[in-house]
Amino acid sequence: MFIVDSQIHLWKEETPDRPWVPGARERIRLNGHREEAFLAEEAVGLMDEAGVNRALILPPSWEGDRIDYALEAAEQYPGRFGIMARVPQNDPEEGEKLLHFIKEQEHIKGVRLTFHRPQDRNWMIDGTNDWYWPIAEKLGIPTMVHAPIWKRELGQIAEKHPDLKIIIDHMGIMARCVDDAIGYWVQETADLAVYPNISVKVSAIPGYSTAPFPNLNIEKYVREVVDKMGPERAHWGTDITRLLGHGLTWTDTIEQFTKHFSFSEEELEWIMGKGICKVLDWDIPADAETVGAGAKAETA
Repeated sequence: MFIVDSQIHLWKEETPDRPWVPGARERIRLNGHREEAFLAEEAVGLMDEAGVNRALILPPSWEGDRIDYALEAAEQYPGRFGIMARVPQNDPEEGEKLLHFIKEQEHIKGVRLTFHRPQDRNWMIDGTNDWYWPIAEKLGIPTMVHAPIWKRELGQIAEKHPDLKIIIDHMGIMARCVDDAIGYWVQETADLAVYPNISVKVSAIPGYSTAPFPNLNIEKYVREVVDKMGPERAHWGTDITRLLGHGLTWTDTIEQFTKHFSFSEEELEWIMGKGICKVLDWDIPADAETVGAGAKAETA
């Protein structure tokens, strides 16, 4: 099975030359990420152990809008990483320039926008981000969106821009909702299946359950997304740095879907990697099953 993680963060340590945004450490702790750097070398080693062929790097918010380390990692490990770049959402002039740059970059597969923090929460509805959608549609730039409270608005954007591929983060769940409290958010998200240009990341699943791993109490919500969206529009992902500190590994999160949740082999092929590659127009190599092993040998 070709396995692609639809969300990881990589970052370097904070230094005077590479400062994080104000309040970053508090936000990292609040969201359950580890504080120490997570570098490409460590990520690739763990991916090889688990049999993860590729991962999408989403540059973390605590580094602002910079994407330089993501590009460095993708160059260092060809074929292992794609990038969902950040853009300055509240600066249309600079943002448009960056979108044209992104379009020409081999390793950048799309953009990720966020609308869940105090500073950016209203940018989807107050006009701040209106510049983005038509340009991204024209350039054909797939866009991941973390906007738990703006589902109706996302549907309107998807309808207005039918050629823009929109990928919703984390089943559209509001941060720090767990167990059956996620049901409302998941239903809102799954109901967006009526828009064929919307797909959903079924990602960071252990973080939404207080039950022991493999978190069988929320399997029904993952199943709701898969059933309504179809497996080709439901994309597995880990947000792995939120899980490592809780004793979980990449292998655990793969087996959560392949051994513990009741998905068929055909569904899993789409969920675990084929679907996100299709959405991002990211070619799957003919010798896909050997990619991870080959990379491991090259970097040993």
